[in-house]
Amino acid sequence: MDWIEVCVSTTSRGADTVSGLLMICGAKGTQIIDRGDVLDAARLPGFGEIIDAELAAKMPEDVQVKAWYASAEDAISARSAIERLAGGKEADFGALTVSSSTVADEDWAENWKKYFKTARIGKRLVIKPVWEEYTPLTGDLIIHMEPGMAFGTGAHETTQLCLDMIERTYQGGPALDIGTGSGILSIALAKLGGGPVLAVDIDPVAVKAAGENIAKNGLADTVTVVAGDLLDHAAGQYAYICANILSDVVISLSDRLRPLLAPGARFLASGIIRDRAAEVLDVYKKTGYRLVERRELGEWVALLFEDAAAP
Repeated sequence: MDWIEVCVSTTSRGADTVSGLLMICGAKGTQIIDRGDVLDAARLPGFGEIIDAELAAKMPEDVQVKAWYASAEDAISARSAIERLAGGKEADFGALTVSSSTVADEDWAENWKKYFKTARIGKRLVIKPVWEEYTPLTGDLIIHMEPGMAFGTGAHETTQLCLDMIERTYQGGPALDIGTGSGILSIALAKLGGGPVLAVDIDPVAVKAAGENIAKNGLADTVTVVAGDLLDHAAGQYAYICANILSDVVISLSDRLRPLLAPGARFLASGIIRDRAAEVLDVYKKTGYRLVERRELGEWVALLFEDAAAP
């Protein structure tokens, strides 16, 4: 069958909002094309390098969000939703120009893959699409990924921040990944510390994608994936908890997380836009947490906390 492709020009800051809006309108998948997501060792020392150095040059200059619709009605609805967003003044979402075209099924399935290349993040983690070849170096921990079009590939700055922090600060033991998406953080936790890892996502499609990626990495016995809302399935205590989600959700977790943190445990929060970081820090300080580390990448911030009562 043919699909209707809707393409919206926006900004790095607006891309996630635009993607979410297109999905609400019935998109079967979305793709964010942003030069800022391409790993660059010269620009971002310490975060590794992209294997294909020419990738950024092939990408459009503005940030694009593409979505695919099975019906003309849904595509029209998406265009109307973007026009309403453009009429608001709450945030800078860029031009928000919209174009559409018809693409064949095989093109829809394959087009996005050209922007997902093997990449090293940190010292040992290598994110590898299952369709690419890569010869590992000594000590490499390969994460084999086929995330699907709506889930994380490791290219987004918030995921890069999380992977880097996990590699440096996770020392093993039970771990919890809240909002797992493609499962990439859970896989990293399992490969670095051995788990066991509980991965939770509210979206059953994400749970399916995560389960498939975890199986591809041979970790089905180490990582358990469940569909649920935030902490509904969490029990006992964890040595490490991560949540790469929205600032408001991170703030809502501050009280509920405390009983789940084992002595000496760490909580890694990402998905926080820089303008909201002070608010998140204030909430967590007031609820008894101590900031261990803060890292920034582009417009995004990752915060690593521990219990303030810990020695």
